[in-house]
Amino acid sequence: MSLRPSPRPTAHLLRYSYGTNGLTDLRLDDALSLLAELGYDGVGLTLDHMHLDPLAPDLAARTQKLARRLDELGLGVTIETGARYVLDPRRKHGPSLLDPDPDQRARRADLLVRAVQIATDLGAHAVHCFSGILPKDTAGEAGTEGQEVTAEDAAWKRLAETLNPVLDAATAAGIPLAIEPEPGHLLATLDDFHRLRTDLGSPDALGLTLDIGHCQCLEPLSPADCVRAAAPWLRHVQIEDMRRGVHEHLPFGDGEIDFPPVLEALAAVGYQGLVSVELPRHSHAGPQLAQQSLPFLHHAAAVSTPPDADRPPNPGEGPTDSDGRTP
Repeated sequence: MSLRPSPRPTAHLLRYSYGTNGLTDLRLDDALSLLAELGYDGVGLTLDHMHLDPLAPDLAARTQKLARRLDELGLGVTIETGARYVLDPRRKHGPSLLDPDPDQRARRADLLVRAVQIATDLGAHAVHCFSGILPKDTAGEAGTEGQEVTAEDAAWKRLAETLNPVLDAATAAGIPLAIEPEPGHLLATLDDFHRLRTDLGSPDALGLTLDIGHCQCLEPLSPADCVRAAAPWLRHVQIEDMRRGVHEHLPFGDGEIDFPPVLEALAAVGYQGLVSVELPRHSHAGPQLAQQSLPFLHHAAAVSTPPDADRPPNPGEGPTDSDGRTP
């Protein structure tokens, strides 16, 4: 990663948070205290049994207590709904919005509606979600004129229909639902997001969660270009390092992403939400990684590629720095 000074000021300062799915070995209050002490601006709060359980009794009272604590610590919050087993102890991320059983799909939709209410009570800036993978037993359906509809087309229809009550709740609350393109899921790319948005009639409540590592993993654009392309719909950002073609969330510096152009792009498009470090498989080292990640991001944000970075090298010069894409 190139860390050369840039003479160009950023549009505004970015605000950083850390996801509690990377701090699962800590009690929630300990995790929040740690993040505040380290200087984070907020927290990406995953609704799960070890922190804020959305299905346990007295949810409203627990949420109010948490709201007071966040206010005391000066932390903003995004609501994350990617807990692995919060609804089903045997199926990772199950049931999903694509489950063949409509009652099971309704359980996922209900969780997201609960998440919207929690976000309202906490003053969160967005609720995150994802589509889920295409179930193996998804069958095609008959179309309006009797033609066969493919299993994938049927899944897209199912996704849109299941999200409708969630979007109604988000609209009423004035809090965007920010769906995340996830490698391996039905909705995996920015193009897939636009397909869903079109299917739903472009509702104002539907926004985008952009995971910077996922951009490096599978998008044809560089991560910085993904930010610029996604800007009109960008409601939540997750960030970590990653390698091309490998969906593995890595600590900063362990992957291939050139971060200064990414952070410069986020500032330039005027992104107002939290930029949340997403390391869900690193809870064993969560406190140490939280301590290391914020200085890395501040340093990367303070520098960017100089104006002449795209010019060809002069004879005797080395290669130009990477723009975030894998050769």
